[in-house]
Amino acid sequence: MKQVRVHAPDDVRVDEVAEPEPGPRDVVVSVAACGICGSDLGYIRMGGLAGPGGEPMPLGHEFSGVVAHVGAEVVDVREGDRVVVHPGDDDLGRIGNGSPEGGLAPLVLVRDAASGGRLHRVPDDLPLEIATLAEPLGVGMRAVEQSDARAGESVAVFGCGPIGLSAIAALADRGVTDVVAVDLSPGRLELAKRLGARATLDPANDDVWAALAGLHGTTPFMFGPTPATDAFIEASGAPSVITEVIDRGRSGGRLSVVALHYESIPVNFLTVLMKQFTIRGSMEYPARFADTIDLLARRDLSPMVTHRFGLDDFGAALDALANDPDCGKVLVTP
Repeated sequence: MKQVRVHAPDDVRVDEVAEPEPGPRDVVVSVAACGICGSDLGYIRMGGLAGPGGEPMPLGHEFSGVVAHVGAEVVDVREGDRVVVHPGDDDLGRIGNGSPEGGLAPLVLVRDAASGGRLHRVPDDLPLEIATLAEPLGVGMRAVEQSDARAGESVAVFGCGPIGLSAIAALADRGVTDVVAVDLSPGRLELAKRLGARATLDPANDDVWAALAGLHGTTPFMFGPTPATDAFIEASGAPSVITEVIDRGRSGGRLSVVALHYESIPVNFLTVLMKQFTIRGSMEYPARFADTIDLLARRDLSPMVTHRFGLDDFGAALDALANDPDCGKVLVTP
């Protein structure tokens, strides 16, 4: 079968590999669709998880499909079940994140599925293509959890790629209606509105901090008033956002950082101290992964999917993700 694998820095190929050989505790999933993540671009750039390894590294950790084979010791799923696959953890191996398996292939071996927690059924009325959004949605949901945002508060989301859009959808789902989306892409800002943002700002044309003060009012600080925005979610990956949020955010404000920042960023901790500002990192998913599927069943997130490609067109899919500023979620259908 075909499988997308990283061989070396900036060397990614659609390879011919052997089909999975499952054991009694394993399951094989026939992939319906697999999303491409920004972290996949990082793996390609580095040549692997943290650089080249001994073997090519398969890609793809956002996928759904149909159970094609069930090992004799697996009791909680059956052949034909429609599922989303939890990509895993350090004990079970992280599919598409350094393990020998990846979702950018027609078939994926899910090791030790008998232990439970890897396969999550998809409701019959939820298209598998949309169910593929469960993994990035979980990342956005976790970012919202880390922000402690609640109904009645105001939130600014910086960056409206799939994770920022997922955070906006999660905020709307928990009743946070005063959400401002910040991005340079008109297309992504339009998606943000459709998913629940009250207002949108383009830093190329808008004074973001003056606009936030106008939308949310101001609150006192010893060096002058600041926007009264309660919480911020950093999903852009732009280092300046973290610096600006700390410098210009409110006293008692909260920042949830979900974007990947590979370089060190200067932080004025005297300002953090004086404002009693909270900064939290956000990694992976809610404690109950199936919450992502429940949210997809409640809310229409289909506008997030903007591009679809076949496996043989993986190069074009990468080009869309890297170069189309209006790109939402890119799906590959093996």
